Amino acid sequence: MRHTLPIAPQFYVTAPQACPYLDGRTERKLFTALQGEHAQKLNDALSKQGFRRSQNVLYRPSCAECSACLSARIRVADFQPNRSQKRILKKNAALRRNATSPWATEEQFQLFRRYLDSRHADGGMADMDIFEFAAMIEETPIKSRVIEYTRPPREGERGRPLVAVCLTDVFDDGLSMVYSFYDPDMAANSLGTQVILDHVAIAREAGLPFVYLGYWVPGSRKMGYKAGFDALEIYKAGHWQPIGDPAAHRAELHPLSVDPIAEQVARIALPEARGIQDQT
Repeated sequence: MRHTLPIAPQFYVTAPQACPYLDGRTERKLFTALQGEHAQKLNDALSKQGFRRSQNVLYRPSCAECSACLSARIRVADFQPNRSQKRILKKNAALRRNATSPWATEEQFQLFRRYLDSRHADGGMADMDIFEFAAMIEETPIKSRVIEYTRPPREGERGRPLVAVCLTDVFDDGLSMVYSFYDPDMAANSLGTQVILDHVAIAREAGLPFVYLGYWVPGSRKMGYKAGFDALEIYKAGHWQPIGDPAAHRAELHPLSVDPIAEQVARIALPEARGIQDQT
């Protein structure tokens, strides 16, 4: 007789710290290590339950009195760009995509520094050096790609300059945009939106049903742009559902809005390991 056993990782909780999305709140994360031969299978399973990857860690917000952070993904088959997004696609038609292995380069790091200095000078990554940047890109135990975008050279330039980069994980059901950054001098091109739109195109070409965008946070201007994409789903109350009217979702505080950690962990659906043959 053949039996299958679930992969059984250990889960931990971070200490509370200041929330990066909503002023005056604290955040706490439930996390587990992502390593070993079952890393890809675990990542696929937990990502469908609202987890995100950071290097070799999978995490999900688990704040004491707040459940504002909602994992978001686009249904590729149903997505249609709106008029503004069509203009962005047209404006960036000359960009060239290049998908590479997760390997950090000096050119990527220089673009990353310019992006941080312009957009997130006081953020948690502001002091990241090239070694930490390389770890963010390269320390991945699963199938990942770096998607680079270059523009045509201007007068006096040699080669096609790098203007946008996205570290992308490949799931069994979609693409996950782990982290992206772009040229701050090309703000008029809306490169952040362009990269998302192109990932929808990549997923469609590959026959993958979803593009995972990370967390959408009601009430956060920093994350509000995600609600502007068609065919958006959010992971709420334990299942994926259409976002509907974004204004209908609130980021309220309540002592009963988050279940105890033990209950959260008990409800996580874990993938099965390989079958084990019963010798009896």
